Amino acid sequence: MELTPEQGKLLVGLARSVIEEYFGAGKVEIPETLNDILRRKMGVFVSLHTYPGHDLRGCIGYAEPVMTLSRGLRNAALSAALNDPRFPRLKADELKNLVVEVSILTPPELMDVGKPEDYLNEIKIGRDGLIVEEGVFKGLLLPQVPVEWKWDVPKFLAHACMKAGLSANAWLDPEVRVYKFSGQVFSETVPEGEIIEKN
Repeated sequence: MELTPEQGKLLVGLARSVIEEYFGAGKVEIPETLNDILRRKMGVFVSLHTYPGHDLRGCIGYAEPVMTLSRGLRNAALSAALNDPRFPRLKADELKNLVVEVSILTPPELMDVGKPEDYLNEIKIGRDGLIVEEGVFKGLLLPQVPVEWKWDVPKFLAHACMKAGLSANAWLDPEVRVYKFSGQVFSETVPEGEIIEKN
């Protein structure tokens, strides 16, 4: 399901509004044009970045389409602000210095390869996000991450493995499962500013 640029802009604005409402700085108003899309089940992540440094300040979401976009977006926005275990809870005065980004994801697909080295030809930087999984260990990296860090495919796989708590070369183990997914990413260019679709 491809979102229009206008829908993406409204979703980013909605994510920001949810966080602002939590801090008592407004009320969430859902644009009527989003009613249909918000009822659909989709994977969604909300990322918060400092401005102008673009350091990650929170990123939480759902890779699988387990709930409506309305509920998933609200939960992800609040969790990115308040419950990302890598960061302290967001304070109200920080929000004015943060860029909000929303990623809408396709369902993850298990990559079926003859041998692990084949992943290198099947993953495209800028298009694919990755989930690496072995037993209880699981790590996810969004499609925009390797672009922002200028990683090649081996480095992307290594970082996805490390995010899962595995060794960097765990993807070479045939027991390790690798999933890929794609997404549409919409982001503010500056806090509360213009919203663009990232490629």
